[in-house]
Amino acid sequence: MKTVIKILLIFIAVSLASTLLINHFNIRFGTVDYWNIHGFWFLVFISFFPRLTLFFSSVPFGGLFWWLGFIFTPRLLVAVLATVAYWNTNKFLVIASWLIAIGGESSEKYYIHRGTFKRKAPVIGKNVIDAEYYEVKK
Repeated sequence: MKTVIKILLIFIAVSLASTLLINHFNIRFGTVDYWNIHGFWFLVFISFFPRLTLFFSSVPFGGLFWWLGFIFTPRLLVAVLATVAYWNTNKFLVIASWLIAIGGESSEKYYIHRGTFKRKAPVIGKNVIDAEYYEVKK
């Protein structure tokens, strides 16, 4: 049930943000259909390998925020680009990109944090004494 609520909240948030941008700030989103430009394999690769796909594909790039997104949060960059380009024609793909972005970034950061900060100290047996030895010069 939590997943359904998250999907619904993301859909409402993206819908409200895009409605505000279109109606009050006169920002025009793209009207091109995703399937006329890209295919299934592009969708798979942009989901699993966002940096490589963004770097080697025909996705528009440039600007400070684009490069910051590319370096630090590539999945969020993909979600923003998908929202701007395909919101009017493929709302389902845009919502899916936001779910992948939020889920992928948070799980990636969780596993990196868990792996780097929880290191086990070497285990010394019960009968072993840890000592340092110095050489005595005569």
